[in-house]
Amino acid sequence: MAAMTTARPKSGPSEGRPSVVQTFLSRHGGMMPTFAAVAILILLFIGGEIFLRGDFIKPLTISNLLINYAYLLVLAVGMTFVILTGGIDLSVGSVMAFTGMLGAKLLADGLPVGIAVPAMLLGGAAIGLFIGILVQYFGVQPFIASLAGLFLGRGLAFIVSLNSIKVEDPAVLWLQSTRIKVGDWVITPTGIIALITVAIAAFVLHLTRFGRTIYAIGGSEQSARLMGLKVGRTKIAAYVISGTCAGLAGLLLTAYSNAGYPRNGIGTELDAIAAVVIGGTLLTGGRGYVLGSMIGVFVYGTIKTIINFMGAEQAWMQIIVGSLLLLFIVVQRAIVARAEGRR
Repeated sequence: MAAMTTARPKSGPSEGRPSVVQTFLSRHGGMMPTFAAVAILILLFIGGEIFLRGDFIKPLTISNLLINYAYLLVLAVGMTFVILTGGIDLSVGSVMAFTGMLGAKLLADGLPVGIAVPAMLLGGAAIGLFIGILVQYFGVQPFIASLAGLFLGRGLAFIVSLNSIKVEDPAVLWLQSTRIKVGDWVITPTGIIALITVAIAAFVLHLTRFGRTIYAIGGSEQSARLMGLKVGRTKIAAYVISGTCAGLAGLLLTAYSNAGYPRNGIGTELDAIAAVVIGGTLLTGGRGYVLGSMIGVFVYGTIKTIINFMGAEQAWMQIIVGSLLLLFIVVQRAIVARAEGRR
């Protein structure tokens, strides 16, 4: 009797192999929230162009995003460092108000801008150092420590003056009043400073040992310690960077408004956090990109610009940003769960 043979189906060359999409997602899954933010920004531009009948997508409108939100972009850069470590900084809005008031007061008293501006940056860095020490050496939760910084910054702003202080120094006013035209595009020195801040932050985070330590702490602080990384020093430095960025944002906002005001920046820390999260940085730390935070700021600014163009209630701004924030947190949780499932 002839031996019976069973024919086995030949497997195709691609059977069992992941598809191109699956390979891309597995390698770049952490970037998906950032890609989603870019997609939302594009959809916002398209939607604004449709609803405003071709009067939205133009160089001046896009240029105004950077002109009007340069201070928020700088705040978001500093916030990115802190959130990447798994922390949070609620003080940046108050620190921005304090440093703005401090600079305006020093200029009003006749001190040169060469003294006033460094004082603003050092004032922000000092509060950031205070928060970092509370977090690292006293074991205070970042939320509580930065909340203390929030009250400290706001209190110091009111100590400087209860009223607004007008700024008349030509060097400070030049930062916002100067318009640099490149074709139909317009940019101010404040916008250039914001872009330089983003570029420096991107370089530090991705091409230096300090930046790699920031990511390692956010991924697993215990593992970072076992690797011999300088965890304590790096965490404190992240809060100092955030405070310094808040001081720089105080300068940009003072130039933008031509005055220091003690109530500036109320709630701005939440806008900065929302921009960073929408840009793809995980609130749990360890994943994120400063360029994504810039996209998040542009998404925020575009939503506000469309609402202003349409003459709608500003309450819609909070509703839309809150909805986007919830959406991105859900996406982040799904990415984290997927990553943990592959371990």
